[in-house]
Amino acid sequence: MEIFRLIVLGIFVYLIYLIIYDIFNKKHAIMSNFPLIGRLRYILEKIGPELRQYIVASNREETPFNRLWRNYIYASSKGENNLTGFGSDADFNKTGHFFLKTSVFPVKNDNVTTIPSAKIIGSCRDKPYRPKSVVNISAMSYGSLGKKATTANNIGADIAGAYHNTGEGGYSPEYHGNGADVVFHIGTGYFGCGDTDENGHRQFNMWKLKMLVNLNPNIKMIELKLSQGAKPGKGGILPANKVTPEIAKARGVKVGETVYSPSYHSAFDNVHDMVNLIEDIANETGLPVGIKSAVGKMIFWDDLASLMNRTHKGPDFITIDGGEGGTGAAPIAFTDNMSLPLRDGFAQVYKTFQKYHLVDRITWIASGKLGHPTRAAVAFAMGADLINIAREVMISAGCIQAQQCHTGNCPTGIATHKWWLEKGFNVKDKSERVGLFIKTLVKDILEVTNASGYTHPCEFTMDDVMFNTSDSSRMKSMEVLYGYKKNIVKR
Repeated sequence: MEIFRLIVLGIFVYLIYLIIYDIFNKKHAIMSNFPLIGRLRYILEKIGPELRQYIVASNREETPFNRLWRNYIYASSKGENNLTGFGSDADFNKTGHFFLKTSVFPVKNDNVTTIPSAKIIGSCRDKPYRPKSVVNISAMSYGSLGKKATTANNIGADIAGAYHNTGEGGYSPEYHGNGADVVFHIGTGYFGCGDTDENGHRQFNMWKLKMLVNLNPNIKMIELKLSQGAKPGKGGILPANKVTPEIAKARGVKVGETVYSPSYHSAFDNVHDMVNLIEDIANETGLPVGIKSAVGKMIFWDDLASLMNRTHKGPDFITIDGGEGGTGAAPIAFTDNMSLPLRDGFAQVYKTFQKYHLVDRITWIASGKLGHPTRAAVAFAMGADLINIAREVMISAGCIQAQQCHTGNCPTGIATHKWWLEKGFNVKDKSERVGLFIKTLVKDILEVTNASGYTHPCEFTMDDVMFNTSDSSRMKSMEVLYGYKKNIVKR
């Protein structure tokens, strides 16, 4: 009996030790925020493949990012082995499965690990910009993400030589000013560059934008958001209890007041006025200015291309956001059925601008689940010059795809402002992981590029990618599927 009591006491003491150890553990946010329970999560993760194989699901069934993809991101972000063994378990005959054509004579890679943009953005502007990396961090606002996660993204982007898009929540020097080049993102709320009128409506303020750019030279480009893939044509609400002094300062609003982002811009309501605003912003700031949008009705894109062809004015870059969704929370009707997927949307817009001989004037940026070497290669083959990634960056920082972003209860301390959840997020460790993941992804994209016989991913052509289709011929090139050839970038 005495031995039994000693065993129980020993177990109790050991559990207390584990709880204390986990609380002060700065390597694993889950274990720090949820002592013991978080440890159980990692144990289950270890035996997850076996459980899924016999009970739950296969490695390729989970969504939005399946287990194989997440493991690739986790391993890459930690500098661990991201290879797989014993061949592929993919269904090579499945409709939609694609293949890249490899070369019998791959390009020799003389230890090159970086891939700068093949194009200079805004060459006609006072301050043109050439991104140092073809992989960059997409728009994620401070507000949607916590301050620690935002800081880690900025430092990680600097480590990888990537730019960091602020998202529409404004620019915070404390969190966006840690070394990386920044793209300032302007949404319908004009946060950081706008005012609230007497009726509570948000209005654009050019003077505030100029001051922001002048005070923060790491802002290299300005992106005007028309819509986003997660919720095209829908605005947003930031509840009053989330408008903290720091967020209020970044967004230029009052503390403790509900802030509305309308579904439309008050500064323009037609293509002509939008282009005039773009030119005004570029002239006043000297920076390249572009637009970001999901793709729906094509009349807008035809009108824009036609106007640009006639006036030689307009955006310096265009970011196409796929309807696959993103970090923004939205009603399921918007996430599932509004706007086109990236490949279909990108193809339609690209073809429209080809018709007006404008493709080479613009830098094309693709966004929508591209944090994988071969998916990125497909985007480059379609005409993208750069890719932006968001959720993959979150996963590299420890996101477990809990899908609690919109609740403020993110268990990993990324998409939350609750101190007791953020305390487990170690900025130094996570920023290194973000930076290492982007660098590894770039390296892997380059390896795929070299295997296909090219030195830069912009050299991929539509004919280099073959898709399984449901008809009798089964396999078709992207050129046949989408009906165009991309313009080859002359470097």
